[in-house]
Amino acid sequence: MKKLLLITLAAISLKGFSQDHFAGLSTSSRVGILNGIINPAEFSNLSKKFEINLYGVSFDVTNNRIGYSDLTSGNNLQDLIFKGNDPVNLRFDGQIIGPSVAIKLLKWGFAITTKANMKFDLIDIDPNIGNAINNNNPSAFLTVINNNYNQRLIGTSYGEVGFSVAHPLFDSNKHSLSAGVTLKFLFPGSYSNFGLNGLNGNITTTAGESYLTTNQPANLNIAYSGGLANSFSNFSDYTKSIYGGLNGVASDIGFTYKWKEGANKYKIKVGLALRNIGSMTYKDNNNASTNYTFSTQGHAPLNLNLFNNISNLGQVETILNSNGYLTKVDGQKDFKVNLPTLFSFYSDFKIIPKVYITGYMQRKLKKDNENDQITALNVMTITPRVNLGFFETYVPISNNQISGTTIGFGFRLGGFYLGSNSIVSSLSNNGKQVDFYSGFRWAFL
Repeated sequence: MKKLLLITLAAISLKGFSQDHFAGLSTSSRVGILNGIINPAEFSNLSKKFEINLYGVSFDVTNNRIGYSDLTSGNNLQDLIFKGNDPVNLRFDGQIIGPSVAIKLLKWGFAITTKANMKFDLIDIDPNIGNAINNNNPSAFLTVINNNYNQRLIGTSYGEVGFSVAHPLFDSNKHSLSAGVTLKFLFPGSYSNFGLNGLNGNITTTAGESYLTTNQPANLNIAYSGGLANSFSNFSDYTKSIYGGLNGVASDIGFTYKWKEGANKYKIKVGLALRNIGSMTYKDNNNASTNYTFSTQGHAPLNLNLFNNISNLGQVETILNSNGYLTKVDGQKDFKVNLPTLFSFYSDFKIIPKVYITGYMQRKLKKDNENDQITALNVMTITPRVNLGFFETYVPISNNQISGTTIGFGFRLGGFYLGSNSIVSSLSNNGKQVDFYSGFRWAFL
């Protein structure tokens, strides 16, 4: 368990990795593949007839504990994460857009896109448990645990290939309304989930070791597949098996309205989309997803320090089973995982020629506490921008429920782009989000 926490700390130290990927650029008036990924209707609004995406990467770490200055303070980051009594939330989210192509033919838009996704999350973790596992409690200490929620450690990687089509439903000299749809084929790579729901009991520290005693049974789900079945203690465990076999389908649907100003320009553009409607099934020789009841009643208290050096969830399962703490409820070898279905809405206004301001809202439609659910964040972003054609610059100002308000900066020079959703707030205000994105695409004709 301790090693699992270290993965996240290592990711933070990379200073690279928002769940609002490519913020500011993906709603640009220079419409391309990034716009179409958040709303497939945008493929009918491409600024050029052809666009080829060579690469696009976006990585983000968001948390509610560690600020940017803590990375260089010399303090123990594990101690900072588990300080206080509020639940710990920490999200790592990576997205790589691979070779992709979009074409505008007459009024139709078509695209083939490839994408890889990597995620690791700590969701509502009780800091007292983290302190106990890491031997951070005093020599003699009693802590009451009363959690009526699901604490999750979840890691996943998967790939997708999307086929998109878009066309105007209505198009005049002044107004247009377009619709688009994307069908995505999913390739689940690896997965792990530890979900402990309804833990009630006490942690007692004696002679430098911490013991957990439960007052009532809790519900526990342990699931793993692919590379994460054997190990989750190295970053490579999340990247070596991103693309598995074809075992899932999802879809996106979207609409855009434009109050036009000439053939390819507009005064106002409004878009809405429903994305990631679907699920995928993890299949592997060492797959497992098992639901248990967890209780120490009738047994010796659980020594939490036993979890210091584990490297996979199978070892957690073995420790708990061998000491009689688990009662199996049900289980299955192959299991289904739901994608994070998102509703997004945005409006882009031209203030004066070359100057725009965009409002963007993203809302998840499913809760993160379900054990078969991949997570997402609720995000709101305001982005002022200057678009000179070949050069564009923008300042995304965002807010999410974990790290709060962030201020970023980005620019585009031709087909190359580079930016961050949080670099200004991280450097100036000790922000709790660190992210980075970059890429290159070529548009012509």
